[in-house]
Amino acid sequence: MTTSINTAKVYDEIIEFIATGTTPQSVIDFKLSDAAKDRLEDLVYRAKTEGLAGSDQRELDHFLTLEHIMRLAKARATQYINPK
Repeated sequence: MTTSINTAKVYDEIIEFIATGTTPQSVIDFKLSDAAKDRLEDLVYRAKTEGLAGSDQRELDHFLTLEHIMRLAKARATQYINPK
């Protein structure tokens, strides 16, 4: 399940998404590439089963930070679309 994608590639995906302009709906619809998702699944699996080396742990930490930011952005975008 290991892929050759790295954290910089994931950052590039998010930077490209932001740079091309966004709407609340496009933020809600944003998804990482399959390669990025596969890499994340691999890191999580290895963290749970065998532990991660320093660089892999840092990569997982970066993924988790980016995921948290995107979840917050999606929640905020939902508020713009469905104001109460």
